[in-house]
Amino acid sequence: MNERLERLHPEWRPRVAEAVDWLEKRGFTAPVALVLGSGLGNVVDALDDVVAVDYAEIPGYAATSVAEHKGRLVRGRASGRDLLVMQGRLHPYEGLPTRELLLPTAVLAGLGVHTVLITNAAGGLNRFFKPGDLMVIRDQLDMHWHDPLRGLLAPIAGGPRGRIPSTLYDVDLARELQAAGAASNVTLHSGTYGSMWGPAYETKAEIGMLRRVGCDSVGMSTAPEVSLLVALGVKVAGLSCITNPARETGQPELSHQDVVEVGLLVRDRMARLLLEFLPRLPE
Repeated sequence: MNERLERLHPEWRPRVAEAVDWLEKRGFTAPVALVLGSGLGNVVDALDDVVAVDYAEIPGYAATSVAEHKGRLVRGRASGRDLLVMQGRLHPYEGLPTRELLLPTAVLAGLGVHTVLITNAAGGLNRFFKPGDLMVIRDQLDMHWHDPLRGLLAPIAGGPRGRIPSTLYDVDLARELQAAGAASNVTLHSGTYGSMWGPAYETKAEIGMLRRVGCDSVGMSTAPEVSLLVALGVKVAGLSCITNPARETGQPELSHQDVVEVGLLVRDRMARLLLEFLPRLPE
């Protein structure tokens, strides 16, 4: 059993190990992985040699229930690099226990991935952001108000194992992502991502609170996944697609379809950025 699987709680470990074994036997391994948020799934079209499996076929996986999250694990190749792609993800608001929600994330780590670029569709809290902008995530504020790793990691003598590190998003990867943006003529902002339960979009009072505590974008995913990946020794870069300005007085109600449509508008820039970023990663 690999060292990352040994870090998992003994009651959870067999389920993760079963999915890892199933995928390894079918060739779903790569050093790099990409997690695609709402409306960004078509980035897969930029890959070569694509092979895909539905989440429902993988032992232990729950199927996605959100529109535009296809629910597939994809193996492909781009810019000379092999990578795995989660085309769609699970969200806390789907009502799943944490072990179901984060099982695909643990499996990525168990498959030996050393670097993950995690993306999301997010509301823009920074007043300078506009729909279609991209933001490199430098830090996160997890507004779920609980430890996302409780019961997922193996205990050790003297206390819990796998305390969430204070630095989650790799500084060097963020720098390379910014450099890839400059080289591919894709403008990138940077800032802090706030992760909330959803599925309701934030009230005006919540928007004001998030701005005051320093959040530049807000969404309903990412923070628990990043915490687990880093605890398991995976380096993470993060990218938010700003789909809308924060809804305030006079602005129309936002729908999930609005979010998806903006995601589709940026897919070409996302693909261009990815193709420039991949060769900059370590082997």
